[in-house]
Amino acid sequence: MIKERAFWLAWSQINGIGPVLLKRLQTHFKYLAAAWDASLTDLMEVEGFGCQTAEMVVAERRAIQPEQLLSQHEQENPNFWTPADPDYPRLLLEIPDPPPVLYYRGQVEERELNGLAPMVAIVGTRSPSPYGRQWTRRLATALVEQGFTVVSGLAEGIDTEAHRACLETGGRTIAVLGCAVNVVYPWSNRSLYQQLVQTGLALSEHPAGTQPDRTFFPRRNRIIAGLCRAVLVMEAPEKSGGLITAYYANEYGRDVYALPGRLDDYKSLGCLKLIDQGARPIRGTDHLLELLGTIPQFKEPPGVSTQQFSLPLNLSSDLAYILQVLTDLAPSLDGEAVPFDLLVQHSGLPAGSVSSALTQLEMEELITSLPGMRYQRS
Repeated sequence: MIKERAFWLAWSQINGIGPVLLKRLQTHFKYLAAAWDASLTDLMEVEGFGCQTAEMVVAERRAIQPEQLLSQHEQENPNFWTPADPDYPRLLLEIPDPPPVLYYRGQVEERELNGLAPMVAIVGTRSPSPYGRQWTRRLATALVEQGFTVVSGLAEGIDTEAHRACLETGGRTIAVLGCAVNVVYPWSNRSLYQQLVQTGLALSEHPAGTQPDRTFFPRRNRIIAGLCRAVLVMEAPEKSGGLITAYYANEYGRDVYALPGRLDDYKSLGCLKLIDQGARPIRGTDHLLELLGTIPQFKEPPGVSTQQFSLPLNLSSDLAYILQVLTDLAPSLDGEAVPFDLLVQHSGLPAGSVSSALTQLEMEELITSLPGMRYQRS
């Protein structure tokens, strides 16, 4: 929808309107085009909009022509998505603060955007020990061999090891940057970055030419967490960007895993803290893959057997199928709620069809939705 795309871009230019307020605007007015024409009084009905913020919006939007802005922006930044675009990553749409504009460079994979290809983040310290490097490479290699896409931040240390191991294994990897996608940072990773965009993808919420800034990196970590169904923290001191990513993942209902380390190693104190707070310890490659759902019985979509439970007489075949897929997956997850992306992957249906079916099943009180786009039988 070209018109709505223009308004996502236009709203992102208004001072004081960050991703959280922008999503609230969209939720309240349904369309950002409608929000653009809203009165001061109507804007103040949106949560988080005080009088001062609303007055600033009314004043600043007078100087912006959304469709003209879009035309100019597309010339300077030919490759970007907004939440109004069908290719915008579906899992990012579910977080409370999705980037209003997401720039990309490299090779786009539709299955990733639709949530059909499982993605896992690997993050950690910029100065890892040999132990941290070894396990990062080992796990990244195992993940891509099982069909996962590995997401990281192209930083020195753990991020670099994760991206490099994926490329060396012939796997798919995504880098989320704290600068524009046409800016390489750190410069020491320029060769790695060029290799990455040949087969993988670079993402950023910053337009062309934006240089790195220390304030950008904590916010980019939310994108890493939002894209993935799980985050692995390999090595992290108590103050680490990897912990920020883990906290976002926890807020978004994603799984968090941490590599255990020695008690006297400060580079592992952050991981030990995460484990103490409920993150799952990584106890080996096979154990991790099993927890992530890549054990052999997950390789093929489960068959539909309507004899396993009694279906309501008025339930359509599509709803029955999704309900059966959810039921089949639950035992493999030790009875835990089933993530949305796993349901899409094993059903073989479009993400939109699965989402619609889940909504109807919830209305029928046959399933319960939990935080993080997870579902279980009622």
